[in-house]
Amino acid sequence: MSDVLQSLSSAMAGLVEQTGPQVVRVEGRSRLPASGVVWSADGLIVTANHGVERDDNLRVGLANGSSVAATLLGRDPATDLAVLKVEQEGLIPATWAPANDLRVGNLILALGRPGQTVQATLGVVSALGGAWRAGSGGEFDSYLQTDVVMYPGFSGGPLVGADGRLGGINSSALARGVSVTVPSATVQRVVATILAHGRIPRGYLGVGIQPVRLDEALQQQLGQQTGLMLLSVEAGGPAAQGGLLQGDVLVRVDGVTVRQLDDLQGLLTGERVGKVVAVQLVRAGQVHEQQVLVGQK
Repeated sequence: MSDVLQSLSSAMAGLVEQTGPQVVRVEGRSRLPASGVVWSADGLIVTANHGVERDDNLRVGLANGSSVAATLLGRDPATDLAVLKVEQEGLIPATWAPANDLRVGNLILALGRPGQTVQATLGVVSALGGAWRAGSGGEFDSYLQTDVVMYPGFSGGPLVGADGRLGGINSSALARGVSVTVPSATVQRVVATILAHGRIPRGYLGVGIQPVRLDEALQQQLGQQTGLMLLSVEAGGPAAQGGLLQGDVLVRVDGVTVRQLDDLQGLLTGERVGKVVAVQLVRAGQVHEQQVLVGQK
């Protein structure tokens, strides 16, 4: 038994030695630095957005002990990802694994470099699921939860499988009380969009909303119990220009029923920016339809 444990212990240490050079320190906030992952050999770094509180005076600590200036190329708060660039050649980029290569119960390592040296914690994949949307509005290709302890400064660091490939980027800002990882497919999609556009386009109506219960007659007419009341309508915003008023209750947007805030956020994707959508609403007890041009947040 001791031989098995010794073999496993040596394998884990070897895994840290193998992937450690891909992990960097990100100095982008006043308190403890965050971690990041080398995306490309020519100096692209991906990290957690909440670990980059400022847009300038950024630095990245490399595995060789040096600290270099970094430039922010773009960020996506909804998925808690940011992309930096350092003027450095010959970095060791990470190798990414599809999230579906992982199974519940697989051993994994979470790595971080909040200080000079790489740090690690061991855990297992505790839950997997399909595509999901966080409260921030971010859309994720799959749900990946682990039981690793997210020590201070580990956000932005990698989740490493037993084969040394990265399953995603760890974040402490996406869910309360659980350790959620941004899966590799989402990281690749978001980074590609940031590199192409500098941001992730997201739709915008310019309203403040709250779920409300419809009266029984409207419930029967519309086939839903709740809608979204407009508590505020931004002057000059897309909703105002489309004729929406404070007190209106949204029930469908672009033909899709909206009952909760997440329903509306899920519809305001980049694909709808600049497009006119039909908005069905209840005003003074009557059902109306307005045409609204979706803006960009």
